[in-house]
Amino acid sequence: MRILITGAAGFIGSALSIKLIEKGESVLGIDNLNSYYDVNLKMQRIKNIENLCALIRGDWNFEKCELENNVLLNQIFSKFEPDVVVNLAAQAGVRYSLQNPLSYLNSNLLGFGNILEECRKFKVGNLIYASSSSVYGGNKNIPFNENQAVDHPVSLYAATKRSNELMAHSYSHIYGIPSTGLRFFTVYGPWGRPDMAPMIFTKSILNNKPINVFNYGKMKRDFTFIDDIVEGIFHCCYKPAIANKEEDISNIDASTSFAPHLIFNIGNSNSVELLKFINVLEEEIGNKAIIKFVKMLPVDVVETEADTTKLKNWINFSPKTSIEEGIKKFVDWYKNYYKVS
Repeated sequence: MRILITGAAGFIGSALSIKLIEKGESVLGIDNLNSYYDVNLKMQRIKNIENLCALIRGDWNFEKCELENNVLLNQIFSKFEPDVVVNLAAQAGVRYSLQNPLSYLNSNLLGFGNILEECRKFKVGNLIYASSSSVYGGNKNIPFNENQAVDHPVSLYAATKRSNELMAHSYSHIYGIPSTGLRFFTVYGPWGRPDMAPMIFTKSILNNKPINVFNYGKMKRDFTFIDDIVEGIFHCCYKPAIANKEEDISNIDASTSFAPHLIFNIGNSNSVELLKFINVLEEEIGNKAIIKFVKMLPVDVVETEADTTKLKNWINFSPKTSIEEGIKKFVDWYKNYYKVS
């Protein structure tokens, strides 16, 4: 198949590209290579893909492109004519939305709208896009499941991700585009983002610098290892969404067709206390953290945990990597990449 991946230089996008190339698929990656975090890390991810392709003669091409540039995006779609589109490009980060909200509106709303338009024009048979566990907001019904209300996002980032779900649903309903939204739960692992807790904590622990622990440590997250996330997306690439017969149509005409649009949680189904996560890091690194307890930010939530029953029933897969196993692999990579003795 011809598979187009946006955000291909990103944490998840680069790992997925490698998985699909190893499978023998033709992959076109696009990314704007912005400076939100270390561009060198992004370029090294691309280099890893190129090295793989040189080794196995993989079918890979890369285009630098912003999703907001609908002219260039249209040219890329016209030339490649993808069978599957995996949209992972977005302005990431919950807390950064307090500093630069405009970047979220441009990339996550306008950019995603352009992706939907190209999928419509070129009759793409399978669209998979990244949503987020942040859409659940301050929902206190743990674990989160896809039938819960998600109408009260507590960050602009969450609001844009929920907007993506609604936009995709409308395009699926009107134009019949099979679309699958995946709500990622705190992804971590080798080649991860420097703005996320595992990277921040590890760097600080190694350098004997204090780390800020929000809500005085009373937080829990469903940490999900990168390999499990990639495996879930990979399976969805081969199973386009179909009409959801359980969709609530009580308020619309019964003759209206169901939209081929599905939403799944993809998490480890195991909420880990933040202090335990830090303890596992300490043990693997071999150094104690200097902890500075601080109050919770208004864009944060206290706890997340995924109910992945729906995903398991759909693709017969659910994440399973333990926090101990995942942290070991992450720390080993970190020490090697940053040349820590």
